Amino acid sequence: MNDRRAFDRRTFLVAGAASLATVAMTPALPAAAAPVESPVAAPALLRGGLNAQTRRFDTRQVRGWAADTWRSLVAMTDSRTGLPADNITEGLSAGERSGYTSPTNIGGYLWSTLVARELGLISRGEATGRLIRTLKTLDRMEHHAPSGMYYNWYDEATGKALRMWPDSGDVIHPFCSSVDNGWLGAALLTVKNADRGAARWASKVFDRMRWDAFYNDNSDPEHPVREGGLLHGGFFPFDHDRPGGVYRGTHVGGEPVWLTTHHYDTVVSETRITTYLGIITGQIPGKQYYASWRTFPASCDWSWHEMQPVGESRTYFGLDVYEGAYTYRGMRIVPGWGGSMFEELMPDVFVPEARWAPGSWGRNHPLHVRAQREHGLDEAGYGYWGFSPSSNPAGGYREYGVDALGLNPDGYLSDQEGTNFDPGFGDCRPATNPTPTYGDGVVTPHAAFLAMMHEPAEAFTNLVNIQRDFDAYGRGGFFDAVAVRSGTVARRHLSLDQAMVMGAIGNVLCDGVVRRGFATRAVESRLRPVIGIERFGAGRA
Repeated sequence: MNDRRAFDRRTFLVAGAASLATVAMTPALPAAAAPVESPVAAPALLRGGLNAQTRRFDTRQVRGWAADTWRSLVAMTDSRTGLPADNITEGLSAGERSGYTSPTNIGGYLWSTLVARELGLISRGEATGRLIRTLKTLDRMEHHAPSGMYYNWYDEATGKALRMWPDSGDVIHPFCSSVDNGWLGAALLTVKNADRGAARWASKVFDRMRWDAFYNDNSDPEHPVREGGLLHGGFFPFDHDRPGGVYRGTHVGGEPVWLTTHHYDTVVSETRITTYLGIITGQIPGKQYYASWRTFPASCDWSWHEMQPVGESRTYFGLDVYEGAYTYRGMRIVPGWGGSMFEELMPDVFVPEARWAPGSWGRNHPLHVRAQREHGLDEAGYGYWGFSPSSNPAGGYREYGVDALGLNPDGYLSDQEGTNFDPGFGDCRPATNPTPTYGDGVVTPHAAFLAMMHEPAEAFTNLVNIQRDFDAYGRGGFFDAVAVRSGTVARRHLSLDQAMVMGAIGNVLCDGVVRRGFATRAVESRLRPVIGIERFGAGRA
């Protein structure tokens, strides 16, 4: 059993790439990311506040947002390699690209290209050409051959694996992240099914990927995990700078690698896309999905997590599962680790989770979106909503979320001041801050776009208000984040965040184009019987 108190797994999400064990190797954001104050006076910033009328969803305006978002992705992408940079500043010039990319970023560009095609922003021929260019580069890029998995960082201009950061010269030790490769794999499978011209190249890369390379099946007594098995955060294929937190081994043959002792162990997590890929390919058994926590236990010896859950235990695939939920504003919601929209809804871009699993995700997704909306508009009084890891308007990168929707007692917090909600843990631990006063809330547009898949009119209204009330929009679409009380804007675009915008718009406006590419009948026949039988403890309190 992992001690979650000692290790915040999502601390390692940096600059849009969800890679474990990279925090010491992360480049500083360039000076161009410095915060810029909005010229709008602070009292006017809350015009979209509590009593704002919900606007009618305007398809034309959303298409315009998509066109501008696509412009930023094109600007980030090297024309020779077809690889997108991790981020770019508002000028959108090639010289403003970050100089590095990741498997997640590459995957995001691939699915965004499909959406751009469906929206008519580019022709089918141009889309296929862009996809093939990227896939050919990907095919020749250095990777871990026994597993087919890619390293955490590459030069987008050459496709070479980075061994040092382009700005500082600090050493990079290549790492294969289960989450980074999961997003790349999801994109490859989608392209394989959605673009006939690029399918051969997508298949070539996808078919050599071994998702069981990350799967600890709990058979090794020296490295036990929860019954049913868990996914490692990843592995180092070469010697590295981490003497602790890893061990030598391999799940797929070849030379032993350095596997992380840390494993992902919560179901409301971006890593469930990797579990899905393992189940779809038959490399990971369905029971692994049920090895993850819904919440940690409600007993006093677990009183360190955010609040005392309520729920009951049920059995799936021979495993006892505690179907716990947190109580928030009259709702019972299965929390993530940090309470972010990304954790809750990013896998939903590919898998129609609410339809395939109506008793679990069909309950939780709408409630999470509603909770984020009510937190921003009612509880915190920001006037805007949508909380997820993003650029920090004050500089750098930071994890934002709704604290009450996260297991982490230190929280992914929603404001710059780091206001921590603490309702206590029943009779086990007294509350220290059950009714906090919030400060300068930080919203990120990509979170609202993800929410658009469940609350289209409400999300649209929120985005219209953000665009209207702040200097938060440029030639490349919405900037990455806004601190709504100070009006400070993070004036950059992150390729993953822009790709989330494109993926959500594609599903809303183009008849689920990303989901249709990923969730074929063959995929449904393997995955739906696993996730469709569960009943979460989510619902009305």
